[in-house]
Amino acid sequence: MNILVTGGAGYVGTNLIPELIKDGHYVKCLDRLFFGTNFLSSNEFEGKFEIIRDDIRWFNPKILENVDIVFDLAALSNDPVGELNPEKTYEINHLGRTRVATESKKAGVKQYLLASSASIYGQQDKIATETSPVKPITAYSKANRNAEVDVLKLHDKNFCVSVFRFSSLYGISPRMRFDMSVNEMVLDLFKNKKIVVRGKNNQRPFLHVQDAVDAYKLIINADKEKIGGEIFNVGIEKQNYTIGDLAKNITNSINIDSQLEFGDNNDHRSYAASFEKIRDILNYNPSRTLEQGSLEIYNSLKSGQISDSIETITLKWYQHIQSDPELLKKHSINGKFL
Repeated sequence: MNILVTGGAGYVGTNLIPELIKDGHYVKCLDRLFFGTNFLSSNEFEGKFEIIRDDIRWFNPKILENVDIVFDLAALSNDPVGELNPEKTYEINHLGRTRVATESKKAGVKQYLLASSASIYGQQDKIATETSPVKPITAYSKANRNAEVDVLKLHDKNFCVSVFRFSSLYGISPRMRFDMSVNEMVLDLFKNKKIVVRGKNNQRPFLHVQDAVDAYKLIINADKEKIGGEIFNVGIEKQNYTIGDLAKNITNSINIDSQLEFGDNNDHRSYAASFEKIRDILNYNPSRTLEQGSLEIYNSLKSGQISDSIETITLKWYQHIQSDPELLKKHSINGKFL
């Protein structure tokens, strides 16, 4: 199949695209390419892959010709980045992705999948299912919810629309990030032999990035009558953790002389999720564990395979670009940075 992945040069996309190519698909990657193309450079991709440097808000819809499936991953990637400029967050994460879905339908694309986030649950007293009331707190999660509502309206028998609400991700990626809970904790442990825990009683679901890739691969050939117009929580119940227990499990799995420092913060997001629906419909059973993922990251830091360069910390990288006129010009498209 011909697959377009928006945001394909990011944390998930650089894991997903090689897998799709390996499975025999032709892949187009639409991305701003803030962090370059070396994460997706391989002789194995020749003739099977195309990179398009553009923005979901104004790309030429012609790139959608002959595309069978769109995986829409493009977005400002988390709550802190979203709060840098809430107006741009809505413009990109809501309106931009709604545009991708709308243009896809016009172009005759058969299937569209929105990458959303379980963070839209905000605060929940009970285990959140796909039918639970959502309570988005931040600009990032509110924009995700708006995008969900708008793209699902486009679903019909000729245009299959689905939404994945991902758990908080962790693990190794060619486009590594350390602005995510597990990855950041492991980095702190590696550098300081200490994890500072904020909001220790807040709950979240977590998921290895390769298990996220597996979810994308499963939906390609899924029964369209079962997935069309549907939202799926993506994760596994045994990886619903409080932030305090998350930190303890990370330190136990790495097993070095270290300490935990517990505190609190103003982050009021706290939710655990059910993944029964995706398990029943897609037979989805994530296989990687928090312990495995934590060790992978730690050992890769130790060996020098990955590092905490500024490019791996998304919020700091955006701020760095905006403070440097030359970088700002380099990373702008049509004179616009964001």
